[in-house]
Amino acid sequence: MDIEAMKVSASERNANSFANCRVQPDLLKRFPIEDFLARLGHHPVQRRANAIWYRSPYREEKTPSFKVNPEKNLWFDFGEGKGGNIFALAGEFIKTGDFLTQARYVAEVAGMPAQDYGPQKAVDTHRSNGHSFEDVEVLPLQNRALLHYLQERGIPSAVAIANCKEMRYTTHGKRYFAVAFGNERGGYEIRNPFFKGCVPPKDVTLQSVGSASCNVYEGFMDYLSARALGIGGKEDHLVLNSVSNVARAYRHLDGYGRIKCYLDNDEAGRRTLGALLARYGGRVSDCSGIYDGCKDLNEHLQRVLAERLAQSENEKKNKSIRL
Repeated sequence: MDIEAMKVSASERNANSFANCRVQPDLLKRFPIEDFLARLGHHPVQRRANAIWYRSPYREEKTPSFKVNPEKNLWFDFGEGKGGNIFALAGEFIKTGDFLTQARYVAEVAGMPAQDYGPQKAVDTHRSNGHSFEDVEVLPLQNRALLHYLQERGIPSAVAIANCKEMRYTTHGKRYFAVAFGNERGGYEIRNPFFKGCVPPKDVTLQSVGSASCNVYEGFMDYLSARALGIGGKEDHLVLNSVSNVARAYRHLDGYGRIKCYLDNDEAGRRTLGALLARYGGRVSDCSGIYDGCKDLNEHLQRVLAERLAQSENEKKNKSIRL
């Protein structure tokens, strides 16, 4: 038995939990991993007989160590020492071991109707990646420390208050507060100066005014930056909240005539742009040239504000010299 077959994840053994679904899990299990990755913007670096090599799709690496066996439809990540079937791969993207959630994600990426794959298992909305969230309160954003944190990132208080909430929660017996940005399924992305995380369920966020154009961002800090810069004032906006959510964005983006992308200037951003171009072709515009030389739109905003401040100080200095 080869190493990929030995490393099949527990999600395959849990296939019997899918018994109440109208479509058998084998239909999803047979969906080619190569096609699954291509729809998410990941393409092979090398092909050898029954081995297709990629750079890992869910972590950064320069030398390809991620192998797909198309005949068996299995994958193995030699850099991490783990592998399995398409459900296990979905779990790596969306960070869950729940089989029904993995299967639903595969269905979304494959373009199969999500309702055909059974009821989604309820997710504990107070636990994520080892962090427990207890006594959660969601309030209007008014905490001065949080507003100051956003101002340091270049986000005006008016923009923050109009688009975000304040979350107070307890974890490990201590009380905390954070900026909270809601998504389409009732979950939240949360940020404060010391923590970046989410309260599940994970999903995209759509801000719609009925426009024919939609502006797409990786994270909500970039969306807030766009608002501060006056980008897309009377257009729709979609925040992925993670590049792994690109397939979840399709149901929202399919109806737009123009999709303007403000994605990060890194490999993950380029892969996401590639996935959108592959699906929508000429409807997609890459707007990253606006912030060329910066990692993302928020860094560009901070640079613009710093330049404005420096210019203002120079003008004041020159004025005082003339007096």
